[in-house]
Amino acid sequence: MVKVIGLIELRDEEAFDQYRSQVGQTVELYKGSIKNRGSVVDIFWNELDCAPFSTFVELEFPSATQAKTWANSPEYQALVPIRNKAMKLTLLSISIET
Repeated sequence: MVKVIGLIELRDEEAFDQYRSQVGQTVELYKGSIKNRGSVVDIFWNELDCAPFSTFVELEFPSATQAKTWANSPEYQALVPIRNKAMKLTLLSISIET
């Protein structure tokens, strides 16, 4: 299992609503799901000097290949112009060790 974590700084609420209404369908096409969305309450340390972010999203995919295929898919790439208007985003994948 692979998690995809997005760190988000909103820029345009209307564009964000448009993006959010469509992105879930692209995730599902590649066997993924949106597990959590939320707001940042506190940042305890920022020793990596990450850019500011106020919200996050957590996706889950069965494999790293499916996550990467989704991120590069034509369906998701079609949303990138809306995403770029809606937010600044850092997106990363992590493997879950059991």
